[in-house]
Amino acid sequence: MPELSDVEFAFVLNASEIDILPGVRGDLEEPLASGSAADLAPILLSLVDRGMVEVCRYIPWTAPDRAVGYQPGPPILRADLPAVLAVAEEWEYPDDFEWLGKLTLVRTESYRPGR
Repeated sequence: MPELSDVEFAFVLNASEIDILPGVRGDLEEPLASGSAADLAPILLSLVDRGMVEVCRYIPWTAPDRAVGYQPGPPILRADLPAVLAVAEEWEYPDDFEWLGKLTLVRTESYRPGR
């Protein structure tokens, strides 16, 4: 398993927490915790390029008991990620607390620590 920096570990942890992308800020040290998209995106893109995480948008999901929720949708294409991650609002929690369509990180099947 590759050694991760504290910053990389924060992104991988976020991918395990079923949170939206802004949640990573709570696991980062300053100055990155309040850093811009331009500061954070290259770190995330490195993890994507290494096959450790995927970036998805939350889509609707209905549980077997008919409860409505969200699940990660298909991964965003790598070619589209720089533009998507350059949008500052993607790195902030929405004012209305609506997660539908928001970015989330997902650990890939090939990167499962502890295997």
